[in-house]
This record gives sequence, C-alpha cells and structure tokens, in this order.
Amino acid sequence: MCGIAGYIGPTRLSEPRLAACQALMRSRGPDAFGRVQRVTPDGRQVHLLHSRLAILDLDPRANQPFAAEGGLLSYNGEIYNYLELRETLKQDGEAPRGSGDTAVLAELLARQGAAALERCEGMFAFAWLAADGTLLLGRDRFGEKPLYLLRDDDDGLFFGSEPKFLFALAGRRPPVNLQQLRRYLVNGYKSLYKSGETFFEGLSELPAGHVATVGRGGRLDSRPFWRPAFGPENPDMTYDEAVAGARERLIRSVELRLRADVPVAFCLSGGIDSNALIGAAKRELGYEVHGFTIVNSDSRYEERDMVEAAVREHDLRHTPIPLETDAFLPNLRELVRQHDAPVYTITYYAQWRLMVAVAEAGYKVSVSGTGADELFSGYFDHHNAYLAAMAAQDPQRHAEALEDWQAEVAPIVRNPFLQDPDYFIRRPYARDHIYLDAERFAGFLAQPFFEPFAETSFTETLLRNRMANELFAESVPVILHEDDLNAMSVSVENRSPFLDSALFDWCQSIPTRHLVRNGRAKAVLRDAARGLAPDALLDNPRKVGFNAPILDYLDVAETGVREELLADSPVFEIVRREEIAKLIEAAELPNSQSKFLFNFVNAKIFLEEFAA
Repeated sequence: MCGIAGYIGPTRLSEPRLAACQALMRSRGPDAFGRVQRVTPDGRQVHLLHSRLAILDLDPRANQPFAAEGGLLSYNGEIYNYLELRETLKQDGEAPRGSGDTAVLAELLARQGAAALERCEGMFAFAWLAADGTLLLGRDRFGEKPLYLLRDDDDGLFFGSEPKFLFALAGRRPPVNLQQLRRYLVNGYKSLYKSGETFFEGLSELPAGHVATVGRGGRLDSRPFWRPAFGPENPDMTYDEAVAGARERLIRSVELRLRADVPVAFCLSGGIDSNALIGAAKRELGYEVHGFTIVNSDSRYEERDMVEAAVREHDLRHTPIPLETDAFLPNLRELVRQHDAPVYTITYYAQWRLMVAVAEAGYKVSVSGTGADELFSGYFDHHNAYLAAMAAQDPQRHAEALEDWQAEVAPIVRNPFLQDPDYFIRRPYARDHIYLDAERFAGFLAQPFFEPFAETSFTETLLRNRMANELFAESVPVILHEDDLNAMSVSVENRSPFLDSALFDWCQSIPTRHLVRNGRAKAVLRDAARGLAPDALLDNPRKVGFNAPILDYLDVAETGVREELLADSPVFEIVRREEIAKLIEAAELPNSQSKFLFNFVNAKIFLEEFAA
C-alpha cells in the first residue's frame, strides 16, 4: 500500500516542492494524504509525506504519518503477521490503536527500534522519526517495496518510493546514468542489480533487508537486519518430508497474505506457481478467487489449454485480458515515464495491461507467483546445474537424471548453450547462456562496452548458488521493481506469497537431490501443490512463462513505425543507427535480438524523456 517520501537535512523545503511531490504520489495512494514537518533536537529539518492506499483498517485513524510514543511513521507495505504481533504488544503493555498493521509497526519501532523488524513478516519500506530526532529507514527482506535515496549538495538526504518523488522534493533531476543504460542494452535485465547503480547518477536504493540511521551531517549508517541463510541442507530429509514442509509453509504464507479489509485478486497463468497459490486460497482456505490472465496468441508462449483447465478445476471467476498491440509506442512511452526508467522486459508491458484490468474490476490487491522459480528450481539452466551436482554427488542418480533430461528437456530447450547437458560439468563457471549475444550487441554501440558476468558466492553448490543469485541479484529484484511500479501506477498492491521467510528457510534445508525429479524441475512444489492444482498442469514439463516477441507489437514494415524508430534521438549518440536499421529489416528475430530491439526502443524513449 501507499507511497512515501521525505527529506532530512539543513534546509526547510519550499511549499511548491512539497506540493509537487504530493501530486505525483496520488496513484500510489489516492485514499488519504498527509505530511508533517519537524525540527530535530540538533536542528535538522525533517519532512515526511505519505499517500495512502487503504487496505487494512480503512478508518482515517490509520492515516499517516502516524504518531506513536512521540515518534512519526511514514510506511509503505504490509506487516502480514500484525495480528500475532498485536497480541504480544498487548501483553507487554497497552494495545496499539486501530485494527491494522500501521499502528503495530509504529509501536514496535517505538518500543524496540530496528530489532523489531526480525519479528515482522511482510513487505515494507518506511521512515521512522523517533522522539529523540533519530531517523530510521528500513526495507523488507526481499526488497518487495522500494526505497530510493538521493543526496543533496548540502548533505541533505531525500528518500521515497519512486525517483520522481525525490526529484520533485530536490527541485532537480540528476543526469542519466549512461553506463547503466549501456549495461541494460548489452547485458540485459539480469545485469541491472549487480552494480548498485540506477538509471540516474547519484540515485541509489536502500538494499533489501537493511535498516539505515541518518546521523549528524547526513551520514547514513546502513546495516542488515536479516541475512539469508543458505544451508546447511538437511541430508536426512526425505522427499516426502520436503514436500509436506513446503506445502504447510506455502499454505500458511497464502493465509497471511489474504489478510485485507478489501477483496484480493489473483494473477493466473497456465503455470504451477499461480495455480499453487490459487489452489491454496480456494481449496484450503475457502477464498473465492477471481483470476486475471493475459491471453497470448503466440504459439510458443500460448498456455490457454492449461489456463482453461485451471479455471474449470478451481471453479474460478475468471477474466481473460487479450494481448493488445495497438498504440504500443505511445503506451510504452507512458509506462517509461511512470517507471522513471526503461521497462526491463516486454513481459512487464503486458503485465501492466493486466494490472489495469485488475484495478478496473475494483481490486486494490493482487497476488502473483514471484520467487517460485528461484526457491524451487524453475529455469532451464537449473537442469544443467542439477546434472552437474548429481555428477559430483551421486553418479547413479546422474545417469538417471541425464536419461530424463534427454527425454523431457532436450526437445524443448532453445538456448544453444543449454542444449548441452554437460555444459556445467565441463565448464562450471560458464555463464554464456545468460548474457547471450552480448558481444554482438556491444558492437552496436558507438563506444566500446564490456562488462563480464559476475555473481555473488552464497553457497558452494552451483545450482543453489545460481538460485540464490537469481533471487537476490538478478531475476527477482527486476520482477519486484516492475510488479510494484505497474501495480501502483493504477493503485493496486501486489503480494508475493513465495517470498515468505519461513518458506525460504525451509527451501534452503531441502537436499539438492530432491529439486528435480523425472526430468521435471520444481519437483517439490509440483508435489506440494498436488490436490491444489490440476494434475495435468503439475505434470506438464513445458515451462512457458509470459512472453511475446517485440515484432508482435511493432509492425516494422509500416513506414511510420520505421521512421519513428530511426528518427533523430539522443539514443543515437550511444547506439549506431545503421545497426538498428539492419535489425528491423529482418523478417524474424531470434529471441535474444528481439529482446535487444525492445531494450533499444525503451532506451530511446527513456533518453528522449529524461536526458533533456
């Protein structure tokens, strides 16, 4: 829920800047607006702004900034276990005001400070101004809710949910970070969260799972309140125990994330993830689910039969949203303006249309399956990494897994590197499949660019380390960024039940040998969802995921489209125009080139909107 923004520093901000910021915050929270100004004991000026999307405790008493114990809270997100936390607070003293989570978080911070966050299950970004003038900033474990930071020349600090809020408060927009733009063009979305940079110079994000205290002179002391623990695996855990533990924790996570004083919608695909969540809600928890699906006409990505099977078996209320290709370029320009960044993948152009439909149906909350692939193993390269792990651990199991791979995976995998089952056995550090064709795309640029693939070492097993990097540095941060901006642009909050700390901890204890079975990745989740989702869907080896080639949206044979793509633009100071002309002459583009062309179009729009 909500949008937050603020400032701490030596200068009191002007009314026009505050008003401009507040006007921009409307889509994130149209239900109530609030702002306060304070002076700390050491003379620093503090401004806190808030726009509310009312989801829990709809009464105005929960409006923010929220006062408790002499402190003030400006908060975006949900503390899902607030009922349990309220009871512990009640036992320790007076119960928090109201019936929602805002008062609970404020009381926890007032009584315990940052230590209280270890007990909070939820997604959040907040600013807490304590009674003594200390400003505490915090962000949830997985980074579901954003918190941007920007320094001023006089050591003031601006913070908020979206870059545009900070720019309005600062009265300036920093220069575009051209290095990040080149990174996006050449290496793609998986490179964007490895450097800590954003698309604007000097703009950063508070890392996920961190809190920061703003001290004298604007000094920011940031530290983690949570460190993800990767292992040790439980070698004695049986497969059935892994399945039962995952099912129990997943259902509990869904139960927590259904807590709302407004109806909740579900994103529905033909895949395992969304159907496991819907099955848990419908069959275990008795929730009347309304599912929303983007319908794709491309045969490579079409999953209509699986969606229809899910709708029948779950007996769902269902709203299909046809893939719209009309007005693609003007719509994309609107979305780039909203994101203050290029759109990271074409999937999230389509997902934006889905969020629009959810909002038009009257919902304020949606639920999606973000994180399942990274917790349970869901990508094609996970098969290759699993084969490498079994080759090292259990030669007999490796032989069986290789036979399954040849029967189930080899016929459908398209990435040329991943068509080799020994890819990671022969070259355990090979990552050519991720930055596919990057060398060629670098040649499209006016200036040389090369940045090798890099990853963090979380754990020794290659498969588990890849999954951890995808969860914390590659895939999930991108998904959460796009989910949040798309949903909040139409005043919808997106929830991700797979990003639950208890479920995460359980998954790290599951032995690697259980992750893939019979040539099926995500084996534990498939069986954990048995009885919740249709068997035909759970037994489907094909990973679809929503996608669409850019040429489905852009008819480059049309003169007007070609002229717009090649028209004078700041992007041609970075990208060689003749290379784009060659690219759009092709009748069909391989997947990597289709992605590059989409990134180019976004980079072009972004520079035209923000480089001036």
